[in-house]
Amino acid sequence: MTQDDTAPAPLPPETVEALYARLAAALPEPRSELNYVNPYTLLIAVVLSAQATDKGVNKATAALFPVADTPQKMLSLGEDGLKAHIRTIGLFNSKAKNIIALSKTLVEHYGGQVPADREALEALPGVGRKTANVVLNVAFGLPTIAVDTHIFRVANRTGLAPGKTVRAVEDGLERITPETYRRHAHHWLILHGRYVCKARKPACPTCPVADLCGWPDKTAASG
Repeated sequence: MTQDDTAPAPLPPETVEALYARLAAALPEPRSELNYVNPYTLLIAVVLSAQATDKGVNKATAALFPVADTPQKMLSLGEDGLKAHIRTIGLFNSKAKNIIALSKTLVEHYGGQVPADREALEALPGVGRKTANVVLNVAFGLPTIAVDTHIFRVANRTGLAPGKTVRAVEDGLERITPETYRRHAHHWLILHGRYVCKARKPACPTCPVADLCGWPDKTAASG
């Protein structure tokens, strides 16, 4: 990901506060759109969601999680059994290999539990910083902000936290997001990017924060 050349200057703190306040008022308790039943299944769902849609992942895990909702059960299912459940998801071969490997690590080193520790999570096969941030935030309630394509776009387009790389945007959001909003910032921004501030045709006319956004190329109301 690279920064959009039309990205505006960073928003001032009072505007950032107002932007989050409006997103919070519209959706006080945002939730992940990935289905899961415990920290382990959340971890698996997030690993599967790389270069895939949440809808596609949920369709596959609807049959997978009832038979493999712990690392031990996943190992019993085996790599071939896992592939049979997730073959509709992109990169399913490499994802299956990583999931079996990380499940083995969890059993051997963490008693079958998902660690609430960034370094430990990132050391697991197939788990990067973004996945670790999602798990820490959703499963353990930590105020981490995972930056995906939607959040990267929103942060740059609005001027909330412009940055040329994912890590730069994450660091910017960490700096400017008021403590009050840190817990749910990830979900507010990802849902805003997914349904309002869309890549090709953002819904600027109905956007709740349009007047706070610094993007110069806002879409006009049709008709």
